[in-house]
Amino acid sequence: MARGRGRALRALVLGALAATAFVSGAGFVSGARAQALSELSCKALWYQRNAVYAEQGYCFKTKDAIATFGARCYAPFGKLTPDQQRYVNEVQAWEARKGCR
Repeated sequence: MARGRGRALRALVLGALAATAFVSGAGFVSGARAQALSELSCKALWYQRNAVYAEQGYCFKTKDAIATFGARCYAPFGKLTPDQQRYVNEVQAWEARKGCR
């Protein structure tokens, strides 16, 4: 993914995140989060899911993921907190509903 498109996608997803009413330390407000996720494209859902792993230092292997999130990897190497795992599961459920690959 070209850097310009990556920035545009990040801006789109960050806007969607702002609409989810993040509550510090408690995760996302589920009703707003579900509505925001339902409105995202497959590409934006992919970004959303992988951004959580990137925050946790996951070592990406695909060209698209490395181009978007970088080749950096660090501890805890993608190990998610329970809240993060619930969120990733929710994103994956939306990806399945939408038929994303």
